[in-house]
Amino acid sequence: MHKLWILGSLLMALAACQGVSDKPLSPLPDKVTGMPYGRLLERARVQASQAVDAHFIDNWTGLIEAAQGLEQTAQFLAKADDVPVKHKDTLATASNDLGKLAAGLKQAAEAKDVKKTNSIMTSIQAKVREMRLGDGM
Repeated sequence: MHKLWILGSLLMALAACQGVSDKPLSPLPDKVTGMPYGRLLERARVQASQAVDAHFIDNWTGLIEAAQGLEQTAQFLAKADDVPVKHKDTLATASNDLGKLAAGLKQAAEAKDVKKTNSIMTSIQAKVREMRLGDGM
């Protein structure tokens, strides 16, 4: 009985250790349509984290996939619904910049260029942070 309790506790601890980037993302529709800004921004944040995780373990395929997903998310962000007032005037530029950064990340990952990948991922993190909903997101 004691061993069963320890095993159960261990499994619960492992389940609690799953990070944000472990969440599977639902696929976006083929056609770019309006979706809630906050949901898309959270998606971009998760994809940026997945890119960092993949890069850390030299998973270049995973990094390319994260970059492709981020590029697609940037296209949806440009058409987002419920955009906060502070981002309405800059949304087109910011989402375009994020898409370009994601495309650059994909190219750097395909070339397995560690320095360029690091630099672009830093820029992506800053861009996603800049686009956040408010002070506490």
